[in-house]
Amino acid sequence: MSDAGYDCIVVGAGHNGLVCAAYLARAGRKVLVLERRGIVGGAAVSEQIAPGYRASTASYLISLLLPQVERELELKAHGYRVLTRNPSSFTPLPDGRSLLMGPDAELNRREIAKFSARDAEAYPRYEAWLTRIAEALEPALEDIAPDLLPLPASYRRRDLGERVANALRALRLHRRLKKLGDDLPAALELLVGPARPILDRWFESEALKVSLATDAIIGAFAPPSAPGTGYVLLHHVMGTAGGARGVWGYVEGGMGQLSQALRRSAESAGVEVRTHAEVARIEVVGGAVRGVRLASGEFIGAPCVASNATPEVTFRRLLEQDTLPPAFRDAVARIDYASASMKINLAVSALPDFACLPGCAEVGPQHRGTIHISPSLDYLEDAFDDARRGLPSRAPVIELTIPTSVDRTLAPAGHHIVQMFVQYAPYRLAGAHWDEIGEAFAQRCIDTVNAYAPNFAASVLHRQVLTPLELERRFGLTGGNIFHGAMTLHQLFGFRPVPGWSDHRTPVRGLYLCGAGAHPGGGVSGAPGRNAARVILGA
Repeated sequence: MSDAGYDCIVVGAGHNGLVCAAYLARAGRKVLVLERRGIVGGAAVSEQIAPGYRASTASYLISLLLPQVERELELKAHGYRVLTRNPSSFTPLPDGRSLLMGPDAELNRREIAKFSARDAEAYPRYEAWLTRIAEALEPALEDIAPDLLPLPASYRRRDLGERVANALRALRLHRRLKKLGDDLPAALELLVGPARPILDRWFESEALKVSLATDAIIGAFAPPSAPGTGYVLLHHVMGTAGGARGVWGYVEGGMGQLSQALRRSAESAGVEVRTHAEVARIEVVGGAVRGVRLASGEFIGAPCVASNATPEVTFRRLLEQDTLPPAFRDAVARIDYASASMKINLAVSALPDFACLPGCAEVGPQHRGTIHISPSLDYLEDAFDDARRGLPSRAPVIELTIPTSVDRTLAPAGHHIVQMFVQYAPYRLAGAHWDEIGEAFAQRCIDTVNAYAPNFAASVLHRQVLTPLELERRFGLTGGNIFHGAMTLHQLFGFRPVPGWSDHRTPVRGLYLCGAGAHPGGGVSGAPGRNAARVILGA
């Protein structure tokens, strides 16, 4: 029995858990963070994949981190530094052509004009349109989500203060949507509709459309023609942590350096962080949190627990089921974790030498940004169709990044780290098991890249293969879903994690959700953690 007088225990030292803890401690609360693994950061970690080679094991780019989190938690003073990428996107094509894009408007115009003069003229207008929508909606993502449904009191009973706060949030959302003006109808389509017809209306060049469409499917178990992928597209152009809107950057030293900066910020405010401390049970007495019990058997008491775990882990593994109302249990059981993501981290002896843009002796513009291995929209659709049938894509969609193109701290001189984010690798396979086919599929992905860069396969020295099943095992990502639950309309805003409970509270008094399973969802933003702390503090 341990009773150190904690005001709050945070379950899981992922980035949102650390953010939540830091804000609570800065408000004077005594906070303990408990982490199952021996390293903090959750999926935002840097780990050695071979002697002398370090990779961002899971999450690998930064853009969505809230400026408020960076500023208020003084992350730069604690060692957080973003390295910008210019160009930020490279799409090699089988016909020998390629498309480079980034924050340089003249580069974009010149590169897009190789494929379509019309698209080169339209692209700045498209960017401006997305920017207007993003700027109008970002405050809604940074705020606590309102509940707009007339749910019965038997499902959730709110006191007067909660009803007033919810009404004020709804009013703020209405005002933000109103600011969109003439853009509102198109913005609504972007929020709930498919990405493909939107891109088809704006552009005619397949190379440009597919370069943009990959942002609509990352982490999603859906093709770009599916409703809801428009929001994923918008989600990926929000944020400015990469140096400009929608331009993603590398964290110097890997994503783990962000988590280390968050830990140092939290500890400087008085937070206690314990690793190798797996929570086995959240203890509840009389409908209220009493504390947690560790896998070791140790009990730690506190009147408040904030869980950074997925809703599945939080509500169905760490709680006795009779502590939750039946309707809430049923809603949690319906959460969709469908996923088809895989991560492969490689140590290589040479940069990829792309046939369409040769050169690998030195870092070139084709190496700095995200490299899209997906030549057409139909290629994306076909890759998903395999996954829909429970098969790893025969021709996988790959986002290739080379952080050592701008960060030389990760590998020996002359060598590089290559990170491959792969779609579609379905968590649920038909007639196979990931432990049996994971390495073979990883080789298929390497061979796919080798078709564009013929020196690639021979350059691989070491590889780390994280199948969807391994993502679940290692990081606690239910179903291998990198967002703690699908980012589809029925699981966003007031519906996340379940309808009626979007304000980070739960039916158990003193238990809160501070991870990506809460509003506004996945991505390294810190917003769920910051908002959960605000609710706990009564802000």
